[in-house]
Amino acid sequence: MLRQGAGTLQLVSHGFVNAEQARGFATLKDISIRLKSVKNIQKITKSMKMVAAAKYAKAERDLKGARAYGVGAKAFFDNIDPVAEDTATPKEESKKQVLVLITSDRGLCGAVHTSIVKEAKLILNNAGDKDIRVVAIGDKSRAGLQRLFAKHLLVSGNEIGRAPPTFADASIAAKAVLDSGFDFETGHIIFNKFKSVVSYETSKLPILPLEAIKAKEALTTYDSVDDDVLQSYSEYSLAQLIYYAMKESATSEQSSRMTAMDGASKNAGEMIDKLTLAFNRTRQAVITRELIEIISGAACV
Repeated sequence: MLRQGAGTLQLVSHGFVNAEQARGFATLKDISIRLKSVKNIQKITKSMKMVAAAKYAKAERDLKGARAYGVGAKAFFDNIDPVAEDTATPKEESKKQVLVLITSDRGLCGAVHTSIVKEAKLILNNAGDKDIRVVAIGDKSRAGLQRLFAKHLLVSGNEIGRAPPTFADASIAAKAVLDSGFDFETGHIIFNKFKSVVSYETSKLPILPLEAIKAKEALTTYDSVDDDVLQSYSEYSLAQLIYYAMKESATSEQSSRMTAMDGASKNAGEMIDKLTLAFNRTRQAVITRELIEIISGAACV
């Protein structure tokens, strides 16, 4: 019984090897199906590249006007906190911080969203005893932190990236941060700063709550600033910075998607050339084999 079992096992293994060899040999039908699918994928990537190019052109035009919001708000924070630029003086880090991550809901745009998630993970891993909460604007940032840092998520929003960001969207995000119930001492907005069509830079913008702004000694350089004006401007400046970061990230996303789809189209073209060559060689081999069979049969008769 042992010999019969071994013999049966041996036959099965030989049959498996032959099946593997037969399955590894691509027929004309297999190559043609593969070739057709790659051509369809190339059509899709080319269409996505054209759509991304149109959206990128509009996003770049809108970015020129939106940069005034970010530059103005950033100048105010730089004026009231000049010590932040002095690296020689050690500064005590705040215990309660908030991170606002600017991403979108859509992918197929290279490492645009991954770079922001990586920066946030680096900060959270080195947090120590600090209480850091995350405001995830866009599904990509929330999905990237959901598994390991779910307890740090404070607020998350979606439906980002389907349409160009507006100041109303930034105002809703700013209101969600202020109404979250988390009394943070400092915070940062992490976004992708657009540099050119093929490059962007993951950057951070500082944000301060109302109490932290009031505590700054350099605030006395501004005249006629009472509590109501300061509260209104602190809320408005947060919306300004988020709007600016949204516009920068949207432009970076569209340019990166255009570049990614262009690369995908080129790769599909190279694969089509290789599959066409393999299809022609296989077809020629089939024709040659059939001719040899016909000639051999005629010679035998």
